[in-house]
Amino acid sequence: MKPVIALVGRPNVGKSTLFNRLTKTRDAIVADFAGLTRDRHYGEGRQGSRHYIVIDTGGFEPDCTEGIFKEMAKQTRQAVAEADAVIFVVDARGGLSAQDHDIARYLRTANKKVLLAANKAEGMQEGVQLAEFFELGIGEPIPISSAHGQGIRSLLDMALDDFFVGEDDEEEVEEDPNRPIKLAVAGRPNVGKSTLINAWLGEERLVAFDMPGTTRDAISVPFEREGQRFELIDTAGLRRKGRVFEAIEKFSVVKTLQAISDANVVLLLLDATQGVTEQDAHIAGYILESGRAVVLAINKWDAVDSYQRELLARSIETRLAFLKFAPILHISAIKRQGLGPVWKSITDAWASATRKMPTPILTRLLLEAVEFQQPKRAGISRPKLRYAHQGGQNPPIIVIHGNSLEHVSESYKRYLEGRFRAHFKLTGTPLRIQMKSSSNPFNDKD
Repeated sequence: MKPVIALVGRPNVGKSTLFNRLTKTRDAIVADFAGLTRDRHYGEGRQGSRHYIVIDTGGFEPDCTEGIFKEMAKQTRQAVAEADAVIFVVDARGGLSAQDHDIARYLRTANKKVLLAANKAEGMQEGVQLAEFFELGIGEPIPISSAHGQGIRSLLDMALDDFFVGEDDEEEVEEDPNRPIKLAVAGRPNVGKSTLINAWLGEERLVAFDMPGTTRDAISVPFEREGQRFELIDTAGLRRKGRVFEAIEKFSVVKTLQAISDANVVLLLLDATQGVTEQDAHIAGYILESGRAVVLAINKWDAVDSYQRELLARSIETRLAFLKFAPILHISAIKRQGLGPVWKSITDAWASATRKMPTPILTRLLLEAVEFQQPKRAGISRPKLRYAHQGGQNPPIIVIHGNSLEHVSESYKRYLEGRFRAHFKLTGTPLRIQMKSSSNPFNDKD
């Protein structure tokens, strides 16, 4: 489970600059979700092999009780609640303020790991000018410069220090061929995730139990259907009450991001009565970015007429065109209609995502495709595609070797992808094609 880092502090201390530095981008992978204020953004970051999620919050005024500042404070409290570690950002040049004391007082009661980052500290003497920040009772201030990148790596190391324990063991478990399929149900609030999960649990009479995550209060539900083991990853807020599971509709961007990252297959649930929204497209984009196998299920299909169904089909074609490989199913979770085909599509998607593609067959398919249609010339030369092999699974990766492959167009890559998909009957999984050009042995000669 990816750890979550929340950036908290008063306005204009450099939280957004630090957010951009930690995510190495100015655009969060998932941002501006409906129902969240524009001052709260989510992004992904990586340091080495360690991945994490960062939450950027608006200026925090804990004691404000009115207007937009009250809403911003509410969003910041939610970010702190979701976080595994909090970075409290203060302004080393502006000095300590009463608002910093208010924030520190709140964070001391939040029962979270808190790091005090003194931003804009480039060229300052640590011992003298940062001494006043000890008054906050948060610990030793860590001098950083978000704008110049100074001290960021050390700050991140300290924030992630308690996580990724036993990482190697987890990787060994992932190699177990008999492991259950990890399934995440993702979607907007009120699309019927809870109803669907309850239908599954009640229909199959499952014996389920809590499996708390090491860094988050996440729950997964193991169950078996027709001999196939699954592990349902919580995105809807599953909680156990006595011996019965209740699914509580509680949307969290962090939970969705983590569930998608941890899953093998994602069931993206859409609401037939509302069509494909911007939020649906954001979630779908993140699934594709993560390389996860995906199945689209349109819930509440019984509640729309033929005209609405036609509009919905067009909406999916335009807004989710990048998921053309995903099967689309029509269900009614509340009436338990159409649930059987969903399970078949999930197992088919997982089989496609883990399909083994032998090098001789890939190379034959590649050469046949080139013979049928060659790539366009680049100047006086034409890219030469020589052989292909599989470079990974979930998602499947095909590595093509040859010369001048940097000139192969995206449209030609899509053409090759279509040929590979058709032969191996790949459905419900992204397919990534990587080009590797051979080096010219004469380049270094005079």
